[in-house]
Amino acid sequence: MAVQRVSRGFKDIDLSFSPHPITKDLQVLKNESAIRRAVRNIVETIPTEVPFDSLLGSDVRSSLFNFVDYGTAAQIRSQIEIAIKNYEPRVEKLKVDVDPRPDSNSFECTIVFDIIGQEIPTQTFTFILEANR
Repeated sequence: MAVQRVSRGFKDIDLSFSPHPITKDLQVLKNESAIRRAVRNIVETIPTEVPFDSLLGSDVRSSLFNFVDYGTAAQIRSQIEIAIKNYEPRVEKLKVDVDPRPDSNSFECTIVFDIIGQEIPTQTFTFILEANR
């Protein structure tokens, strides 16, 4: 029988590095916000960018300079799914949708997942990927 993972509380610092208005400490992301941020960081990290773990990340950035069409969107979706499955063990039931936006030369990404071992609703977030030169 498979072992059921039980998640506990998660905390991470907010990468905006904006201070808390009262305490002036760095702000903290908790639980689902921390995991959402971790998933997005995995998608936006370029392999070889992280010291001592040259495989962490996805090759999404290299695909953004191709045509903005459904073929490229499928390739980006596959890269995102592989990266999250390999580097974020706290999520399950992953679903990724990537829609091309040719008018703005970008892709709209929607990621849906459940957090393992926590009784919270399914997490959904959307962001835009665009080529920056």
